[in-house]
Amino acid sequence: MAGITTFPFKLFHTRTSHLFSSSDSKFFGLPLTNPYFLKSHSSLSISLSLPAYVTARYGGGSRPSDSGESDDDQALDLSTLRSDTVRLIDQNQDMVGVVSVDEALQMADDAELDLVIVSPDADPPVVRIMDYSKFRFEQQKKKRGQQKKSAANRVDLKELKMGYNIDQHDYSVRLKAARKFLKDGDKVKVIVNLKGRENEFRNIAIELITRFQSDVGELGVEESKNFRDRNIFIILVPNKAAVQKIQEPPKKRDKLATDEVSVSVQA
Repeated sequence: MAGITTFPFKLFHTRTSHLFSSSDSKFFGLPLTNPYFLKSHSSLSISLSLPAYVTARYGGGSRPSDSGESDDDQALDLSTLRSDTVRLIDQNQDMVGVVSVDEALQMADDAELDLVIVSPDADPPVVRIMDYSKFRFEQQKKKRGQQKKSAANRVDLKELKMGYNIDQHDYSVRLKAARKFLKDGDKVKVIVNLKGRENEFRNIAIELITRFQSDVGELGVEESKNFRDRNIFIILVPNKAAVQKIQEPPKKRDKLATDEVSVSVQA
């Protein structure tokens, strides 16, 4: 049977802040886990003997917990450190050495910066003075840049399916799509699926794919093909030189052509 009870406790004075994600520990060049963010403030080490009560619920099943608040409480609670001393790295990334927790907090206060626990499980724990907001911004900016670069370098495989007896209009639509995909840097897989008795028209299907490759032109280079199974296909990859030539600005191409003519006339 569920019940409710109350019990007194002593309030530990802290300030609200944000959790410092474990992935950000890579910033420090150390294989660290579960780093926490501490907002530097001398009041963090003060326990106030103010009477207060917490209402606790027991039994009757589980209740949703506010993990965000509990994480912040743990991150701001200096009592989570298993040592009265810490190994401090200052805002210039210089190793200060082993100092007391109070001294580290005072140095962070003097610099008007934040104190970040880099490795709580080290002996002694490693902390660093930094501008946490600026650090988070730079990390997010770096992450966005990496994602953008990854997306730019990603090559997708686009599939285009045709029947062996496809009409000219549908053929032109697929040809246009293939050229666009190749210009965008994607691979193209052209498939002609022969069903049942359609296997008798295998030669026509092979000729169709061969013609398609020819019409794509220099934009696509054959990577692989299969003309033996019922699913006849060919995979074309972008010809980077040809794609770059097409994407080259018209003025630049015209200038190059003019320069070539001038050189030939002077010769």
